[in-house]
Amino acid sequence: MMRGRALMLWLAMLLVPAGAAQAADPRLVPDVSSRAIDIQYSFTGEELLLFGAILYPGQRLPDQRADIVVVLKGPVRPIVLREKRRVAGIWVNASSIRLRTSPGFYAIGSSRPIDKLVDERTAAIFELGLANLSMSPSGFSEAKKLERFETGLIDLYRRAGLFVENPAAVEITEGVLYRARIPVPARVPVGTYRAETYLISRGRVLAVASRDVQIRKAGFERFVALAAQRHGFLYGLSAVLLSLALGYGASAVFRRR
Repeated sequence: MMRGRALMLWLAMLLVPAGAAQAADPRLVPDVSSRAIDIQYSFTGEELLLFGAILYPGQRLPDQRADIVVVLKGPVRPIVLREKRRVAGIWVNASSIRLRTSPGFYAIGSSRPIDKLVDERTAAIFELGLANLSMSPSGFSEAKKLERFETGLIDLYRRAGLFVENPAAVEITEGVLYRARIPVPARVPVGTYRAETYLISRGRVLAVASRDVQIRKAGFERFVALAAQRHGFLYGLSAVLLSLALGYGASAVFRRR
């Protein structure tokens, strides 16, 4: 009986410091300005506001300033990249690679540059920054080949506004409140997005919180998209008939002239 009590007391002594350490860590209370973005024919882009508060134990601010990093990412899907080369004056597909977890959109904002907040290992673990995205190639690929394709993809998406990095996007007020604006371009793919917030201090990630954001088509665009998915044959037939009708109408107009 005495041995049982001693064992329970020893376990309690081990658990108390762990619980105290967890309670000493700050918490994030994040939110977004909109949980759903509707894409219609007049959609030209939107700004998504990520904001929230940092809750410190005992409401005491630490001596060392904390930084915030926000990430909006999604939807993740497989993609095939092809490299074109000119052979005998003709552009042909020379090489290709398949990435299993490529995001269609990735935007990251921070209160300071990422390399000033964490080391390379931590940035790679949490995928902080375009250079640290893990796209999981399918099958074996040479390191140089994979790096060449990923660099090309990042450059292409960056020019299209689908990959964004802003090291000064996050504003922190009185060490507690934070806010950041993430631009959502008109060409953004539909799907489920993840808005993540990281609290970082002294090179360590203290807290992580996230919210889901839905980007979806609405109105006539949604009707067309659903028709193409659910009734593929009828949608294709209608598209062919519409093209024929427009072509016949255009030729009739030119004949009269």
